[in-house]
Amino acid sequence: MPRTSRARRAPRGVLRVVDPSPLNWLYTTYNTVEEPVRVTHRGKVRPAAMSRYRWRDGGRTLEIRVRRGERFADGTPLTTDSVRRAAEEQFRWQAPHPPGTHFNIDPRTRVEVVDDRTVRLHLPEVDGLALGKLRATHVMSERFWRDLGFGYARKGSGEGHW
Repeated sequence: MPRTSRARRAPRGVLRVVDPSPLNWLYTTYNTVEEPVRVTHRGKVRPAAMSRYRWRDGGRTLEIRVRRGERFADGTPLTTDSVRRAAEEQFRWQAPHPPGTHFNIDPRTRVEVVDDRTVRLHLPEVDGLALGKLRATHVMSERFWRDLGFGYARKGSGEGHW
């Protein structure tokens, strides 16, 4: 008999992932954080934490809608402010992605929270790869930024210590 009326339990405890591989940051990041989009095995960009997107202003503004009810692993809601913060934190780094700067969204991009589900990325120039670059824009919970923050507290930067 299916259990459809069973209440969902709140997350509890702490999960610590230990992997001596120098690439563990990649596996952990791609399996524990959210991104606005995912990429299929065939290379197609598909919405993930966002439900849809549209280009405005001739391709200089990318408007994304955050999926309703999306939550982080710690149970906290994923909001437009979460997406804004992820983009702005990424803009702080010279090289936010060890595999290469070609994953960077231009740091001159302005992030606008329009309402409780809409975020606009105002790009300084047309970037046809911006949608795909959102795959490497890691959206984390406030707890992550407060407690870990990619090593800012220890190293003063989130880059270069992998």
